[in-house]
Amino acid sequence: MPGPEELIREPMSVSYFIRYEITAKDPAAFVRHYRDVHLPLVTAWPGLESVTLHTPADWNDPFAITRGKAVLLVQFEFASTAALNKALFSPERAAARLDFQNFPAFAGTVTHQAMASEKVWKKP
Repeated sequence: MPGPEELIREPMSVSYFIRYEITAKDPAAFVRHYRDVHLPLVTAWPGLESVTLHTPADWNDPFAITRGKAVLLVQFEFASTAALNKALFSPERAAARLDFQNFPAFAGTVTHQAMASEKVWKKP
């Protein structure tokens, strides 16, 4: 465990996560639509600094855990909560929401959550 002198203090940002815990006839087509069609609409949001798409990886854990079932976890990064809120109320966000009707068919849960981020350690 790093000592206090090894911890870093990078400026805090705010990430807006959208988790698609869904089933789809073709999960790869769902992710492709998100990347190729929906993402260009999202990148027009004011104040958006980066987007990271997280997709399932093949992994093993030796401990008893509850595995997530998300097909896609999207992370939008903003400099502040104010920047996120401006984007959420923007006409660009409203335009991106219209594309939701064009997503490949799926069933399941889609959740949205904003989280403040503070990077406190990274390998030197």
